[in-house]
Amino acid sequence: MSGVYDVFVTVDSNMQDQQVLEAMQLSFIVLSAVNNKLETLLPLMPAVQSALGSIQPGQVVRITAKSDE
Repeated sequence: MSGVYDVFVTVDSNMQDQQVLEAMQLSFIVLSAVNNKLETLLPLMPAVQSALGSIQPGQVVRITAKSDE
């Protein structure tokens, strides 16, 4: 099915403060790292893949890079 998605992946860490995400039909994965360069975010992808298996609509999952904790 084209144009349909259930999960929104973002690096916008303020999004949760700006919107009422829990009321939406989407799930959100927020990536937190020192920058948004591909080489910085790639190590987070196994955690993203894992979250995709269990995330529920309206849920917000934050995935933080080890160097950013």
